[in-house]
Amino acid sequence: MSESTAPANEVHFKIAIPDDALTLLHQKLAITRFPDELDDAGWEYGAPLDDVRRLGVRWKNGFDWRAQEAKLNAELPMFTRDLDVEGHGTLNVHYVHKRSEVEAAIPLLFVHGCEVATFVLRGVPLTKAPAGPGSFLEVRKILPLLTASSPDHPSFHVVALTLPGYAFSEAPRKKGFKLAHYGELANKLMLSLGYKEYVTQGGDWGSLITTYTASKYGPDHVKASHINFPLSVPPTPTTAPLQSLKYLLSWYTPAEKAGLQRTQEFAATGRGYWMEQSTQPQTLGYSLADSPIGLLAWVYEKLVNWTDAYPWDDDEVLTWVSVYWFSRSGPAASIRIYYELRKSGEAAKMPRPTVPLGLSRFPREIRVLPKDWSWSMGNVVFDAEHESGGHFAAHEKPEELVGDLRKMFGKGGPAFGVVLGKNGYVPA
Repeated sequence: MSESTAPANEVHFKIAIPDDALTLLHQKLAITRFPDELDDAGWEYGAPLDDVRRLGVRWKNGFDWRAQEAKLNAELPMFTRDLDVEGHGTLNVHYVHKRSEVEAAIPLLFVHGCEVATFVLRGVPLTKAPAGPGSFLEVRKILPLLTASSPDHPSFHVVALTLPGYAFSEAPRKKGFKLAHYGELANKLMLSLGYKEYVTQGGDWGSLITTYTASKYGPDHVKASHINFPLSVPPTPTTAPLQSLKYLLSWYTPAEKAGLQRTQEFAATGRGYWMEQSTQPQTLGYSLADSPIGLLAWVYEKLVNWTDAYPWDDDEVLTWVSVYWFSRSGPAASIRIYYELRKSGEAAKMPRPTVPLGLSRFPREIRVLPKDWSWSMGNVVFDAEHESGGHFAAHEKPEELVGDLRKMFGKGGPAFGVVLGKNGYVPA
């Protein structure tokens, strides 16, 4: 990675993976030993052998990392910055920062996701703690849409934080890096860039971190938040009598019943990774750090299973996996977040933000709960449902996600003008 000093204490960042790292990757791919596979196994037992072998061959012989690296450097204005985190010293964090041409645009903090952990509450599996294939790449498609200027919709100054231990952000070096520390880091990043008031957006881990940040630092700094991974909990007779009755009698629409079934299926068959990553992350880390094919299969499974029939291109998959392989601290660093969150118990006692909260719901998300459960999440002022899309909304459905943000923060929207009275429009 190459860096050069830039104004305002930012350090310009360009991805520049050393040649010897590429050589080592190709050497490891050349000596891969693939497992066997049952006849007609399909996806039932995990990532299919034919898919992983094809991707592995492409990664070694046809995939042009240098071309992808150049595209990322051209598309994404990237930086690093040192930030102090209480009890953890100074971390050098990577982020994307692109300002709109509209000076009065709305500052927006975007936090990427990872994977998600699930626990069961009153018989319903609830995803409350998220690791794996998310990264700053999730902002790639929505960045030009968010920063676009138009008299018809708001524009945003976008900061996309790379979480510590992911991609090119330095990993924590001490135990106990918890949700509160991620929130502290996110807020300090925005303040260091001169954004004293801002809004947030996130999915998966990004939902938890931005929700926490909105609770801790709103309304002084965080003025509103939007997430595409609703973290609601089931109603009870004392908290929401009508919703509780509907829950007990299953008075739901076909779509809501399908969502609950999707949630239960994922809890039964899709959360094995969480058990390992939240209890013995170091053990799994050796395989992810040493075997590129092991990492590829681990990530590819989630990319396919957690999306809504998204047509993944092979080079698209390999770019996502390569960012993990070439990450600053190695892929093992990204999975410790599970252990720390489980041990801290923070996810089970998440505070409710009082600032305006917006939700976007996609039917093939790994956790799809009834809309009227949103009473438990805070000051919900915007709640949109979509007919298609899954876990990686910013990548799968960029127009729909950005459209929701424009509605929420645009003229006539429930969060219009929340930041310093700015509306993000081009002056007439």
